[in-house]
Amino acid sequence: MSFEWFIAWRYLRAKRKTRFISIITFISVAGVAVGVMALVVVLAVMNGFENEIHSRIIGINAHVILLRYGDEPLSDYDRLVDEAEALPEVVAAAPFTYTKAILQGYGGSDGVVVRGIDLECEARVTDILSNITPQLSSLATREGEMPGAIVGDELARRLRVTVGDTVAVSSPFDYVVTPMGLMPAVSRFKIRSLFSSGMFEYDQSLVYIDIPEAQALFGLGDGVVGVAIKTTDPYAAPEIAQKVVAAVGGFPYRANNWIELNRNLFKWMKTEKKVMFWILSLIVMVAAFNIASTLIMVVMEKTRDIGIMKSMGATQRSIRRIFVFEGLVIGALGTAVGSVAGYVLAVLLDRYQFVTLPGDVYPIETLPVEMHGLDFTIVAAAAMVISFLAAIYPAWSASRLEPVDAIRRE
Repeated sequence: MSFEWFIAWRYLRAKRKTRFISIITFISVAGVAVGVMALVVVLAVMNGFENEIHSRIIGINAHVILLRYGDEPLSDYDRLVDEAEALPEVVAAAPFTYTKAILQGYGGSDGVVVRGIDLECEARVTDILSNITPQLSSLATREGEMPGAIVGDELARRLRVTVGDTVAVSSPFDYVVTPMGLMPAVSRFKIRSLFSSGMFEYDQSLVYIDIPEAQALFGLGDGVVGVAIKTTDPYAAPEIAQKVVAAVGGFPYRANNWIELNRNLFKWMKTEKKVMFWILSLIVMVAAFNIASTLIMVVMEKTRDIGIMKSMGATQRSIRRIFVFEGLVIGALGTAVGSVAGYVLAVLLDRYQFVTLPGDVYPIETLPVEMHGLDFTIVAAAAMVISFLAAIYPAWSASRLEPVDAIRRE
């Protein structure tokens, strides 16, 4: 142990003439610990929130969506599916329709998005089978049966319907001529399953029906709206989307991907994470003022000691290092305690999920947690830098004391 470290550590352990200094030291350590703990937990929650949103969006939507310019129906979708699946980056592809409509149940009516799918093909592209209850193998209509539908559980709750009930789907864009005049085209469906993704936005608006039923109801003929594609790497979807368009012949085809469709949401989450980091860093900065106050009072208490050390040959640099080391020790103790406390709290929050979120406000209902080692490193480094900066002025003041004046004042 160097001379400076030895003196700094001894000053921290020594009994104070004034207990107030010891109390301030404890408050300094506690302040840094609280700030670090808050940062660690909040960043873990923000990571978990971002990862949960990503996984649920990926589970509900395809990674890449192949469309046609002008939103015209795709009549050659079988060929598009085969050519897309021939690419090594593509896992599976499935045709779908996507139309806005009005759903009417016992509790009233509401605007919905009706998605026509082949359930068996859709299961290869999204995680729909893990989100429906009871499980189904197909939505195809058997002879003599009413067409089936899968309805979001929040939507079903609002319309007061459940599995086995009948609902009516009507298109606000397609009309039929009746003796009463023009009336919206209406079809009745029997609810075969409920859809629950955990994301309120989807659970309150999505309805799934079989592709032939959607084609007949919305006048699509033999075409579909697009082809949903699952890729080997979801985060490479923009690059793979370009390859898909090239593989199917380019214009008039175009492709969207889940990252571009949700880019505003992802930008908001990244910005919020940065803002929360800087806001919570203010807690550590407040603790830094306590560190500075503690060191200033220690300098005042140890004025005679400083004078004696300088008279014995201690340099200004050595005196500065003593008090900088003392500030760093206080910061290190607070950082260590805060990191451990933050880790424990994050683990408890992840295991027991004792914080719930209102589903009508947030897209998920529980508070997710995901800890990253890099976040711990950044938080610890930031806390130590702030502690170092807080110790500079007291250390500089101590080094400027003249030996004779310091001893004389004592």
